Amino acid sequence: MSRAWRCTGLSWGDGGPTLRWEGGRRSALVRGSRVAFAVVPGSARTCVGARGHGCPTRTGVSGRSTGARCEECARLDRAHSVAADTVADDPRPYRVYLAWFGPGLVKVGITAAERGPARLLEQGAVTFSWLGQGPLMAARRTEELLRAALGVPDRIPYADKRAVRSALPPAGERAAELAELHARAVGLTGWPESLEGAPFRAVDHGAVFGLEGLRRADAVVSELVAGGVVSGELLAAAGPDLHLATGRGVVVLDTRLMTGWELTGTAGEELTVPVREMGEPGVQDGLF
Repeated sequence: MSRAWRCTGLSWGDGGPTLRWEGGRRSALVRGSRVAFAVVPGSARTCVGARGHGCPTRTGVSGRSTGARCEECARLDRAHSVAADTVADDPRPYRVYLAWFGPGLVKVGITAAERGPARLLEQGAVTFSWLGQGPLMAARRTEELLRAALGVPDRIPYADKRAVRSALPPAGERAAELAELHARAVGLTGWPESLEGAPFRAVDHGAVFGLEGLRRADAVVSELVAGGVVSGELLAAAGPDLHLATGRGVVVLDTRLMTGWELTGTAGEELTVPVREMGEPGVQDGLF
């Protein structure tokens, strides 16, 4: 049998999406190529640990969990998470952004300025614009101001994002909807003085993700299982999601389901892992 690898997640960079593996190996994801792997028969999914440290007990975790962490490691991870609002003294500058995922699907969020647009790519934001930059707590207050005054959420479920990717309006319409909300946001009173506002400038990821002419997804992988196979042609990649053309139609694979499993290459062309039809209830996505 081929060597088994443990996936540590999908990352986005200037070169596009890349799967990361324990030991530092990386696999570039190229549209039109085949994504094919098998879960090692008899293996079990185990906790991926937290904050760069392995789980000391290698606790088993559910195949449906997108976090792939045991209770203790999940607690440790959230204890040091800016997104979970548990860090207040980070001295780095932060940016506030508006992200558009589909008609009526806009969220507000913050990210460390040094990360650039990486967080937006990781979330699968189709279009976004910066709102401003400043200290962490000023960015947080601005985020809360928009949530309260404009009713803009700070989280959109991945199921909602996936449901609209194949039927998006043109880039100009996407930018126009975001521009209208940006104008309303900068017109609010109560912005922290230490937050420097940013002019509207739409950044569109439609081409980066490969959404132009994307076929509607028929199903979503619900979990990986020991001995299961995933195989399909990569049509698009957005956030953690891979849209694959398979023998049973277009299927979306959330790559977060890959973490914690022992995986190996395969020549198989069948999709043998459990899937659910689009629109059926799924698992909790976690933050964002």
